[in-house]
Amino acid sequence: MSKKVLITGATGDTGRAAFRKAIALGLNVRAMVRKLDERSAAIAAQGAEVVIGDLSDVNSIRSALEGADAAYFVYPVAPGLITATVNFAQATREAGTKAVINLSQRSANRHSSSDSCRDTFIAEEVFNWSGVPVIHLRPTLFLEWLLYPFQLPYLQHGLLRLPAGKGRHSPIATDDQGRAIAALLQNPEGHIGTTINLSGPVELDHEQMAAELSDALGRKIVFQYLPIEEYTASLTEMGVPDYVVQHFGGAMLDYQNGYMAGADNNVEMLTGRRSMSVGEFAKLHADKLNAS
Repeated sequence: MSKKVLITGATGDTGRAAFRKAIALGLNVRAMVRKLDERSAAIAAQGAEVVIGDLSDVNSIRSALEGADAAYFVYPVAPGLITATVNFAQATREAGTKAVINLSQRSANRHSSSDSCRDTFIAEEVFNWSGVPVIHLRPTLFLEWLLYPFQLPYLQHGLLRLPAGKGRHSPIATDDQGRAIAALLQNPEGHIGTTINLSGPVELDHEQMAAELSDALGRKIVFQYLPIEEYTASLTEMGVPDYVVQHFGGAMLDYQNGYMAGADNNVEMLTGRRSMSVGEFAKLHADKLNAS
């Protein structure tokens, strides 16, 4: 009998990737979504059991966890993380779930000026205090940021625009995160109680990233540094929610101070295949990145 797993945020970036990989591994997947729509219908069509749940409602979480051997917990960059974590930990204890995979972030830091980074640190601690069997994942910046509306139009015009300074990181694609999450849902044994960084294969600064993007896309990409205040003001003008803007400001200051630095091969150790590089991701999405 295949292991039953619950994936929250199943229509989001990492949840969707984890769902696909878990199905491919033969796991019995239950996908928790906020509402039924075209995205949830697509998930159901691929073989998952779809349930309605809300991370602010402990009773809906408890129902979703019934019979699940392991669960993936993810929360967006938005207010409410700590409440959602408390609810999930309580429901996990009641359900007797044997493993929780918690998606944290590399810059989880109680001293950060980002509300989200501080809340993420506290959320890790809440899971630890609760006594539930948890594995914390700390991914670095997502490669999908290159495709987000506040970045993509500039890249299409040859600018990699970010207040990154001389900071360095090894960006990771959500697809690679999904492989790692699914592998841990299948076999969490030996990892319970650990914190695992998830990174791309090579640490780069943004000058090097621009050069790799240039090679991959066949056109010149230039890194443009902006002061954090100017960058966050531009995000506000684009309509990015205030909480996300506040997070970006604090997270980029942390980035400049080295909180995202480093590289590892943890994805390869968990899944048998390394994570993709900046250039490989760019070639995969060249149709969008090179669109006029």
